[in-house]
Amino acid sequence: MDREVNEIVSELLGSYQEVGGINRIDCSNLPSKPAIGSVCEDLLRLAFPGFLDTEAIASEELEKETALRVSKVITALDKEVARSLRFGAGEEDVNGNRAHEMVCSFLRQLPGIRRLLRTDVEAAYDGDPAARSFDEIILAYPCLEAIAIQRMARILYKEGVPLIPRMMTEWAHAKTGIDIHPGAKIGSHFFIDHGTGVVVGETCEIGHHVKLYHGVTLGARSFPKDEEGNPIKGIKRHPNVEDWVTIYPGATILGGETTIGARSTIGASAFIMKSIEPDSLVALPEVTHDIKDKSAHRRNSGEKKGS
Repeated sequence: MDREVNEIVSELLGSYQEVGGINRIDCSNLPSKPAIGSVCEDLLRLAFPGFLDTEAIASEELEKETALRVSKVITALDKEVARSLRFGAGEEDVNGNRAHEMVCSFLRQLPGIRRLLRTDVEAAYDGDPAARSFDEIILAYPCLEAIAIQRMARILYKEGVPLIPRMMTEWAHAKTGIDIHPGAKIGSHFFIDHGTGVVVGETCEIGHHVKLYHGVTLGARSFPKDEEGNPIKGIKRHPNVEDWVTIYPGATILGGETTIGARSTIGASAFIMKSIEPDSLVALPEVTHDIKDKSAHRRNSGEKKGS
């Protein structure tokens, strides 16, 4: 057994020397994926107190429980944001006070995020006839979890915190099947019905009262490249969606110069790479179906067997 282990270790060490770009050795620690996942869970508990706990929270205990949870998030995020900032600074020393200030600034914005999330719950309740209560939406609708994490991650994204905002939204993506980049700008009353397979790109700008269905992609066209053939970063690549737009399942909308005008409806499976005027209905042509009588087919088959 020892010989086999030594052989495997030797081969792996050789691989570490040979294959670059996916090793991180003799460097400072990166943010921890498990720690960020735990922070996301605690942030959701702060956003929706009493909904995600195993035990009910009494009103007289709310201040104490909230203080404990905020302290826990600060302790965890201070460490992870400091690691992230060290990465962004190219391994240079980072003042721990800077990370702490960014974390506290982030947490002070949670009340405003909660006000936005209330509008998202309302949009889900109004937009889905199957929804029976706000409680059901908060407990059972994956879109709300994905939207909540994205709205929080966007605060850190705008502050220039490396890695962590994307780790947060990818945590939500893994749980919900909904991929919203932390850079996307999203207005109030946002609802994603069903949700699975939705992709919203980094430079998307989505207005108020927008409703998406499953399988919608708000993506980029081909990527422009610099003189050396490398993709150009930091440019507008994803579409704008104005207020009161509904986009049905499987629709794909691409390009940074593409705008879907207000109050428009985009039908299922549409493929759009140019702007749509306000108050438009985009739908694919009706497909002709070949409908056959299965009972006649069975009768004919029976007659052939009997002959």
